[in-house]
Amino acid sequence: MAVETLSPDWEFDRVDDGSQKIHAEVQLKNYGKFLEEYTSQLRRIEDALDDSIGDVWDFNLDPIALKLLPYEQSSLLELIKTENKVLNKVITVYAALCCEIKKLKYEAETKFYNGLLFYGEGATNASMVEGDCQIQMGRFISFLQELSCFVTRCYEVVMNVVHQLAALYISNKIAPKIIETTGVHFQTMYEHLGELLTVLLTLDEIIDNHITLKDHWTMYKRLLKSVHHNPSKFGIQEEKLKPFEKFLLKLEGQLLDGMIFQACIEQQFDSLNGGVSVSKNSTFAEEFAHSIRSIFANVEAKLGEPSEIDQRDKYVGICGLFVLHFQIFRTIDKKFYKSLLDICKKVPAITLTANIIWFPDSFLIQKIPAAAKLLDRKSLQAIKIHRDTFLQQKAQSLTKDVQSYYVFVSSWMMKMESILSKEQRMDKFAEDLTNRCNVFIQVGFLYAYSISTIIKTTMNLYMSMQKPMTKTSVKALCRLVELLKAIEHMFYRRSMVVADSVSHITQHLQHQALHSISVAKKRVISDKKYSEQRLDVLSALVLAENTLNGPSTKQRRLIVSLALSVGTQMKTFKDEELFPLQVVMKKLDLISELRERVQTQCDCCFLYWHRAVFPIYLDDVYENAVDAARLHYMFSALRDCVPAMMHARHLESYEILLDCYDKEIMEILNEHLLDKLCKEIEKDLRLSVHTHLKLDDRNPFKVGMKDLALFFSLNPIRFFNRFIDIRAYVTHYLDKTFYNLTTVALHDWATYSEMRNLATQRYGLVMTEAHLPSQTLEQGLDVLEIMRNIHIFVSRYLYNLNNQIFIERTSNNKHLNTINIRHIANSIRTHGTGIMNTTVNFTYQFLKKKFYIFSQFMYDEHIKSRLIKDIRFFREIKDQNDHKYPFDRAEKFNRGIRKLGITPEGQSYLDQFRQLISQIGNAMGYVRMIRSGGLHCSSNAIRFVPDLEDIVNFEELVKEEGLAEETLKAARHLDSVLSDHTRNSAEGTEYFKMLVDVFAPEFRRPKNIHLRNFYIIVPPLTLNFVEHSISCKEKLNKKNKIGAAFTDDGFAMGVAYILKLLDQYREFDSLHWFQSVREKYLKEIRAVAKQQNVQSASQDEKLLQTMNLTQKRLDVYLQEFELLYFSLSSARIFFRADKTAAEENQEKKEKEEETKTSNGDLSDSAVSADPVVK
Repeated sequence: MAVETLSPDWEFDRVDDGSQKIHAEVQLKNYGKFLEEYTSQLRRIEDALDDSIGDVWDFNLDPIALKLLPYEQSSLLELIKTENKVLNKVITVYAALCCEIKKLKYEAETKFYNGLLFYGEGATNASMVEGDCQIQMGRFISFLQELSCFVTRCYEVVMNVVHQLAALYISNKIAPKIIETTGVHFQTMYEHLGELLTVLLTLDEIIDNHITLKDHWTMYKRLLKSVHHNPSKFGIQEEKLKPFEKFLLKLEGQLLDGMIFQACIEQQFDSLNGGVSVSKNSTFAEEFAHSIRSIFANVEAKLGEPSEIDQRDKYVGICGLFVLHFQIFRTIDKKFYKSLLDICKKVPAITLTANIIWFPDSFLIQKIPAAAKLLDRKSLQAIKIHRDTFLQQKAQSLTKDVQSYYVFVSSWMMKMESILSKEQRMDKFAEDLTNRCNVFIQVGFLYAYSISTIIKTTMNLYMSMQKPMTKTSVKALCRLVELLKAIEHMFYRRSMVVADSVSHITQHLQHQALHSISVAKKRVISDKKYSEQRLDVLSALVLAENTLNGPSTKQRRLIVSLALSVGTQMKTFKDEELFPLQVVMKKLDLISELRERVQTQCDCCFLYWHRAVFPIYLDDVYENAVDAARLHYMFSALRDCVPAMMHARHLESYEILLDCYDKEIMEILNEHLLDKLCKEIEKDLRLSVHTHLKLDDRNPFKVGMKDLALFFSLNPIRFFNRFIDIRAYVTHYLDKTFYNLTTVALHDWATYSEMRNLATQRYGLVMTEAHLPSQTLEQGLDVLEIMRNIHIFVSRYLYNLNNQIFIERTSNNKHLNTINIRHIANSIRTHGTGIMNTTVNFTYQFLKKKFYIFSQFMYDEHIKSRLIKDIRFFREIKDQNDHKYPFDRAEKFNRGIRKLGITPEGQSYLDQFRQLISQIGNAMGYVRMIRSGGLHCSSNAIRFVPDLEDIVNFEELVKEEGLAEETLKAARHLDSVLSDHTRNSAEGTEYFKMLVDVFAPEFRRPKNIHLRNFYIIVPPLTLNFVEHSISCKEKLNKKNKIGAAFTDDGFAMGVAYILKLLDQYREFDSLHWFQSVREKYLKEIRAVAKQQNVQSASQDEKLLQTMNLTQKRLDVYLQEFELLYFSLSSARIFFRADKTAAEENQEKKEKEEETKTSNGDLSDSAVSADPVVK
């Protein structure tokens, strides 16, 4: 015993103390906990992967994917094991041949079809240079060599299959039979043989339809001829050329002449050395014909019906087999031939692969011309006519089909969701599985097949018959493509539940099949008459039973179908039993390969050849933006041809072909959707922002409305190695456009920021701030520009004191530029408040230069002597003249100075001096405007602070909350900004006081004593100014407006500023100049009025007119002097004209003493407070 061999140490105590149970429970709990954690971890992974960045899925990129295809490592020999050795051998041989055919078919479909189809693609005629064709063909020769080997292998397999079948069905009565074959029909073998013939037939069709391949081949042969004439030039040995040419001829004969299929069926099937006889074997001939008819009977019933699955492909195989049968046995069944042709009325054309369409009637007539002669031409013609009518009817019914399929597929999806999300009830488990099976196969898979067939047949028929497709048809077909992808996506999305269900359904179906077989087996065993045939049947049933007990792999299902071919003879199954078994086996086939079959049916690789429809599709998507999400399905369909393209062999690398395709699709997408969308969104934003302008009618009830915002709710679309994010693309376009246009015209910044906000509100686009200096429409001249060219500015612009506005003196345009406080405020906002101090510094530098000229003028001997004379004169006469400076004296000075000389423009020295003072005044006016602009800007910025008296200290709040260092820095920064704004908006800097303080000491120094005469030159200056002002105003009404002006308060500002600097307001006021002027004019006006009264009596009209003009002139002069007086009085207020320099100094001293005493008080209080603290 095994227990005895254990050492005593390992012996367990037989007494159960329950510890083992406790220990087991603990372990079980731990395991449960681990499972829970692991499940939640998996759930998190699933959630992360489930709703990934794009809706579009890509099977090649799944991080984890379920392969549903059953798999096992047992070989055929291990699977086919019964007591009946002969039967084992038969089944093994046939199964091996079928497997070989399947492999060859797979290789053809993946490698050879695609290699041939994509030959010549990826290089447009424009990009091809001389010699490219030959280079491509040169690269392709190795592929053709592989194809040649493949075709040869196919021939051998066809030959072997025919021989193996012929060996089983022997017509020779004497020869021993391998097994009894009466009632045994290996239909599966013929179906597989048909598939192989279809492959050869497809290769023929691809090459036959490939004009580029043939053209390049011809060019390549020509190239070889030229190499032949001069091999050394090409570095090739002559002896190598001959075999190569022979090899090319062999390739051409075998592959390129359209004889692949023909050569296969024309092989010598009879063995020459007394082996298997084929053509003379009547039993085999009958069996062959019977099998074709049986397969045809099954196919014909389903062809063109909604429940059709793979009948079309089988029909192609039947035609191939029929031609092979005719070729071997040279007999023809006219009735069957006619039935084959009649199918063309149901199925006018069949798509073999991609864009290769096959017409059965042409094939049968071409391959069996003898039989075609027996048919009347009318019936053959009718087939072609039927093809045309089929296409017309299809075009008409497409829209209806799309609508009905749309409803079908949507309801199927709902069914899938409801069935798969329901918990499976154990009491109704079998019923539930049957439901699921039906939903997967009979609904989902069948819809996929029908839709795929409609798209391929219609598109390829249009292409092969070279008929134009209507836009409606194109849109309908594209809708079907989307539905096809939706079905695939549904299976993919629910792949977890589908995988779970598939394994259960497979087991359920296997159970049903096993039950049927066991019933038959019992029936065979119960019959005691044992014969060889009965034993074969029993062995076959046992084999089928054993094979079904296991995973539902292709090999096992193949063995079962071969075994049942033997096992169903001798009426082992009743008719009502056999049919359900066949249905179950068919279902088992479909469900076991569900994922692969769905993928094959939903593969839209053929779209590559019809990509001309893509622009129309995109236009449609753009026009009907409501269901923009369907783009995901279309891009998934367009991506289907990528795996196929990887088999292209004519380019250096298939990557070139992929890049070409990628580029082409992206260009179409940009042109037909993205760029249109960008332009439309931009247009919409512009029109919305400029609604105040008279625009076209935008009433949505009249002109309609497109909701383009739906495009921006799309998840990014995956295509090749990129994600196409429509939202990001449009946002980038708008950002770029707005930025560039704002750069060109900075004053449009407000419009573009409004458009940015609108884009966010209306379309949910997150726009980037341009961060450009923001200017407004009313910016006028920039502060920086004025500051740099202040000398030009003060001479070209005139100041208006009351409105605080500068007006251009003259301009070549029809308008004059103006600058006001808002312009300056906007400018300060653009450049920051730091610009204000810099501007004042520049003004200071400018004034320094101007005061130098001012000092020189005052120092001039002619001027100085006149001024001293005038001062002396005034002192002498002031008592007699009521302390008023005489008007005549000022007038005399004004005239006298003209004698000193005049400039070419007719200006005297006094005119120039007046201009100098006006410029100084303009500079001061500009400084005043800078201060006002600064206050304006600060008050605009501070208006968002709720209470200026009580501003929260953010730094303290952040410290209290204990937030991060960065937050503290930010809070400190915010506090400083707020305090700056508050200070600026509350007071502003006293720039005038600064400019007075900086120049006054210099002006009042003894060395500048000559400037003390300034106050006496003011009267003649004012007189000069008034004359100039009146002449400027008069020019306003003239046609030639050069020199016209209506304001120049710079003069008053300048005079007030200089009087303040010299502290001469008292001296100037002592002249009582304006009173003197007023009196003089009033006296003259009275005199004129008196004369008018006298003259009105004498009624001398001319004299009266003169009097009126004189009175008008006197009124104008008086008004102008009064205006100047008011301006000067206003300007003096800025410079505190009410106080002399001595009074100001006194005030300063008092202030300083006050601050000292207050500081002293503080220190005293601090000292007294000290003991209290202690």
